[in-house]
Amino acid sequence: MATTQANPQERIARQLPTQSPSLFLGVDGDTAHYWESYECTVAVVPREAILADDAEVFRLDETPRPTLDDGCQHVRRTRGWNVGPRVDGSLMGDLARGGEA
Repeated sequence: MATTQANPQERIARQLPTQSPSLFLGVDGDTAHYWESYECTVAVVPREAILADDAEVFRLDETPRPTLDDGCQHVRRTRGWNVGPRVDGSLMGDLARGGEA
């Protein structure tokens, strides 16, 4: 029976102080982003991360970008997304785009 194993970044994101499981948002450069909707946090996990201490968790209401859409747009403008984002701030927006993100 085949099993799916999480990549190292996803395993680290699961160890962070967020409600699990987090939703994979996307990758900018070598950094993976995970969204946790219950606590409104984004976990940022560098590719070279080995431990949870190597990653950062941001509460959106404590940043200048208080919504997920604001945060995704900030990454798009400053670094660009290599993959994603898989969500852009609202379920209705995602449905309207039909998963084009």
